[in-house]
Amino acid sequence: MNAQPTELHKVMLTRHDEISPGVFVIGFIRKHTFLPGQAIKLGIDRDHPPRIYSICSGNNDDELCVLFNIKEDGFLTPQLAGLGVGDTVYASAPYGTFLGTEAPAWWIATGTGIAPFRSMVRSDLVKDKKLVHGVRHINQFYFDREFTEALGERYHRCCSSESAEGIQPGRVTQFIRERKLPAEEKYYICGQATMAVETRDLLIAKSIPFENIVTEIYF
Repeated sequence: MNAQPTELHKVMLTRHDEISPGVFVIGFIRKHTFLPGQAIKLGIDRDHPPRIYSICSGNNDDELCVLFNIKEDGFLTPQLAGLGVGDTVYASAPYGTFLGTEAPAWWIATGTGIAPFRSMVRSDLVKDKKLVHGVRHINQFYFDREFTEALGERYHRCCSSESAEGIQPGRVTQFIRERKLPAEEKYYICGQATMAVETRDLLIAKSIPFENIVTEIYF
């Protein structure tokens, strides 16, 4: 990401939804313009370091929303999960360089790494896009109805622990490994470091130019 904002502003939550067990979308009234794929810093107060979250709402939506799952050993996410509409958090202005464009691209995500791609879809950057989302369990395909409606057969779901009709068995890396991919298109990867590095290396081995691979790592 590019230069990170340091100033945090108090905002009131207007959305606090548990969309899957332990997984939440929270949001507040949008006060800044942003580009699809950007992120914000979010904190519970000014005394503890904020964390970075990709924006999952569209750049024309009234609310600015983020997606997160509870990390049991973490400080911030259990507290965010315990809040509700009307409570306050501290947020930065949007920033970052993981930006969607009009050009043909593959979007590759695992888990909550789907967030920036939902922002891109809600911002109408859907033409010539293919989405591959990998999860462990079927109930982790967040926003799947939106993706199905927007992308149709260009939305590929991979599940490593459960099976269902229309779901590719195995991990995202297996999906990538088994397919011939165009070298001239862009590849956006968002997820945990191990997946991101492994997927990047697979793409390079398939002769995808390094400059066509854009990575956002989730911690």
